[in-house]
Amino acid sequence: MTLRLSCAGHKARVRWAAMLKLHRRFLFAAALAVAVCLLLYAGAGEAKPFNAWRWMDIVAEGGMAAMAGLWFVMTLSSRPGGLVTRLLAGGLGAIMLGSWADCLDEFFRVDKAASWDNCLEALVPVGMLVLTAGIYYWRHEQFILNDHLAKRERLFRQHRAFDRLTQLADAAYLRHQIRLEQEREPSGQCALVLLDIDGFHRINREHGAREGDRVLQAVGHMLLLNLRNEDLLCRYAGDRFALLLPGMAAGQAGALAQHLCRMVSMMRHHGPIGPLQVSLRFASGAAHGDAESLLARLSAAIDGAGQVLAPQPDVNPAP
Repeated sequence: MTLRLSCAGHKARVRWAAMLKLHRRFLFAAALAVAVCLLLYAGAGEAKPFNAWRWMDIVAEGGMAAMAGLWFVMTLSSRPGGLVTRLLAGGLGAIMLGSWADCLDEFFRVDKAASWDNCLEALVPVGMLVLTAGIYYWRHEQFILNDHLAKRERLFRQHRAFDRLTQLADAAYLRHQIRLEQEREPSGQCALVLLDIDGFHRINREHGAREGDRVLQAVGHMLLLNLRNEDLLCRYAGDRFALLLPGMAAGQAGALAQHLCRMVSMMRHHGPIGPLQVSLRFASGAAHGDAESLLARLSAAIDGAGQVLAPQPDVNPAP
């Protein structure tokens, strides 16, 4: 346990250092501005005597500058570059400098005719405006991320609904998700595709069940690589896969199925006694109506031959 915590802490420090290195220009500019501000007050102002220092103001204004600086570093150490990061860091940096100038005003007396110190202190409300804009865009960013996570959550919500061999959802989970998709958007577009491995029984007979399992895993991986995040791939039964495509019309689903078949047919799967040619056939349609009836109709279509894409010739045959 101690070793795991130590490794996790080391990785966190490495990521923290890498993010800060990415934003080193921001950090250098902030450090330079703090130093210039100090030199400006020391050079243009007159040092106040110790008994004139107001400690409550020093603690309050200095504390605000320190906290804004800490938040500035934490923001840069935890975010990639981009508009949201620039707005958040810029707003916090402006608040830090304005508070720092306000704090230095407690140590140095500046001529009342000078306006530059007031301009520096005015960075606080300006920074708040910039920070507010950053939070506004960050809020939209979070909505997008939450929506993305909600779409992927359904793949992990029910751990028992996963096939151990392919790590894909099973048929029961597929039926449940079809009903949920229909309830979520009753009039929305959604398509369903069934994909079947041609001659899978021959692969099992000639190469063994273990090699058949490897083919199922390889096909599952290839299909996943060519899908969107919101798509749901399941192992429906045996050598048959099912694909639920939210927001996609039936025609688009058919084109996608053809593309998936081509990708699988171009795989170079090597078995214990040589390369194996793997091809798929498919049936597709709109995911409307009762889930059981829909799956039965597509299964009947694919059992009747389905749509078969001829395997691509191996342009670099194994010697």
